[in-house]
Amino acid sequence: MKKSNIIIAAIIGVCFTLAFVFVGHYIYASKKPAKTVSVIGLAEKDFVSDLIVWDLSFNAQDYNQKTAYADIKSQTKIVKEFLAEKGITTGESLFKALNSEKVFDYYYDKEAQRSFSKFVGYKITQRVRIESRDVEKVEEAYLEISDLLDKGVDVDADSPDYYYTKLADLKIEMLAEASEDAKTRAETIVKNAGGKIKSLQSANMGVFQITAPNSSDEEYSWGGTFNTSSKAKRASINMRLTYLLK
Repeated sequence: MKKSNIIIAAIIGVCFTLAFVFVGHYIYASKKPAKTVSVIGLAEKDFVSDLIVWDLSFNAQDYNQKTAYADIKSQTKIVKEFLAEKGITTGESLFKALNSEKVFDYYYDKEAQRSFSKFVGYKITQRVRIESRDVEKVEEAYLEISDLLDKGVDVDADSPDYYYTKLADLKIEMLAEASEDAKTRAETIVKNAGGKIKSLQSANMGVFQITAPNSSDEEYSWGGTFNTSSKAKRASINMRLTYLLK
């Protein structure tokens, strides 16, 4: 073989070797895990409910259905007058359709060894739902519900539920705060370690929780807690951010 051919073959061999080296380095570098840091940012905010929902019901019972209806009509008039006195308007109260049912007493006869039923009358129930932005006036009516009992109304009132109508805006505001908190934490951690943040790799939102402030009875839930029993509320949310490092 000529000397020139040997040189050419050697050059080609070196080129192939270098090519394999570069390809191997590229594959290794591409599979090498990127340096990242993951942090969780938190945002909390206390606020007061601006919508109250109050459900109550009352009923009348009599063997004669017409008499029961007349009684519930009389009670309805008393309830409407009570609500009007408390400043609750017709637009804030909804009187639902009347519910009528036959009522029976059940007893067991030992001698006959069987159960019997006895008709005891018709029960007419009127349910009312009150929704208002004026939270205080509905609370006042709720606290004075005994006035209806004194006037002969067989009323059953649930505790009011409290809501916040600007929850969507609050959530967006808190997401921004939680993200900023996470970024600050990441920058502090990386700076103390002598590194620098390059770019955001991923962001994952945690569960939005609404609880009563300073309450030890409520627990956070994976599905999210939504307290409606307390007028004062505390919202919290977290964000998990992962940053690529330089």
